[in-house]
Amino acid sequence: MKLYLAGSLVFLKSLISPITMHSADQSFVALFRNIKEFHDFSSLDLEKTAQSCHQQHHVAGEEIVRYHDHTNSVFFILKGAIRINYYAVSGDEVILCDLPAGEMFGELTAIDGLPRSATAIAKTDTLLAFIPAQAFLQLIHINPAFCTAILKRLTSQVRRLTERVYDFSSLDVCDRIYSELLRMAREKMVSPNAALISPAPTHSELACLVSTSREEVSRTIKELKRKNLIMCNGRHWHVLDVAKLTRMVNEVRGSLG
Repeated sequence: MKLYLAGSLVFLKSLISPITMHSADQSFVALFRNIKEFHDFSSLDLEKTAQSCHQQHHVAGEEIVRYHDHTNSVFFILKGAIRINYYAVSGDEVILCDLPAGEMFGELTAIDGLPRSATAIAKTDTLLAFIPAQAFLQLIHINPAFCTAILKRLTSQVRRLTERVYDFSSLDVCDRIYSELLRMAREKMVSPNAALISPAPTHSELACLVSTSREEVSRTIKELKRKNLIMCNGRHWHVLDVAKLTRMVNEVRGSLG
């Protein structure tokens, strides 16, 4: 077992084991293939990358990194899901995003050397692979395809943040909820004009994403149901007309739509 010091708290982590070439079986390497940034890697390059990584398990609710930590590893989500958030001075949670298996996080600190910009928590039981910052940067320098994938990832983050800044500064609460639902729907399309958001966020979680109250979210969801735009079955939300929801968001966004 290893002890990790984060701020003034000591966290006892699960057993962390390095993945060596002779110990990394093909099932583990196959999990790396699911990471978007590794899609263009050859089998040999993928095994070499796995050799540079360590793995760790986290139970749901366990903190992985904390806001302003000085750790610098980059994490790849092999199984499970991660929530990226931080807490305001008031104590209110601000949810930045939820990341499923196949995603990565922690690359900003590895690149610029600054403290962590947010907290990462295991949303479900999770298997991660992580690589030290120095090895991550070396991988960028020696593998053009990986370098391009990271550049595209960072560019996508800037575009998403630009959109969110616009939403927060220009849209009212109801329209911000529409915008966030549209973003979720586009990631979960099941037909050309329908999506299934599953598991759907709780009303409290959606409120944290758009900086409003749970009650406001409940009212907006109720109105969308009345308009036959969404059908909710527990944690399964069926968005019935993505095109109409898109038009509603674009109308209030104006030129940025």
